Amino acid sequence: MGKIGIYGSSFDPITNVHLWTASTVAHRCKLDKVIFLPCSSKRRDKTMETADEHRIKMVNMAIENNDKFALDEYEMKQDGWEIYTYHTMNYFKKLFPDNQVYFIMGADLLVDIGRGMWTKGEELIAENRFIVMARNGIDMLTTISRSPILRNHDDGNTFHLLDKGLAMEISSTYIREEFGMGGEPRYLLPEKCYEYIKQNKLYQ
Repeated sequence: MGKIGIYGSSFDPITNVHLWTASTVAHRCKLDKVIFLPCSSKRRDKTMETADEHRIKMVNMAIENNDKFALDEYEMKQDGWEIYTYHTMNYFKKLFPDNQVYFIMGADLLVDIGRGMWTKGEELIAENRFIVMARNGIDMLTTISRSPILRNHDDGNTFHLLDKGLAMEISSTYIREEFGMGGEPRYLLPEKCYEYIKQNKLYQ
């Protein structure tokens, strides 16, 4: 049985930290594949800075030389207000029936789910497995123990907590701001993506 990680983000743009994180998670958790899942641009809570075609091209450029990485447009093609991670995970479990599928997320999202802020959050936790990455200032074990949703569905294998050396933060927001202000974020993202952004005058 293979192991697959689902890594969702806006990837607007994809950064070297996204790639480094995916690579580190794959290595530590012995994943056979990491699927990059760009979120829908049709959302009420968030506006994308770039057209979907640009985000797809940049992710593809960034991952093209790593056969453990793949892109899936499942969420991109749907209205954001109709997408719940619960349904997304069901989609991938059907797509890879012979594999163990994990949802990769930061500890900040674990906190939100634990507080009941996600639609179908309890079903999501009850029926899936997660790789949770450390975020500064969040105690993951305490987060789980304090939340009935999280602790009552933890069978010992539900959460794989990565709490060492994964709290490196270079945000897409920072990179967009640098491009917008005429800054120089060149080495924070793959060279091909940097050139693509320059050529297409993105984030100006």
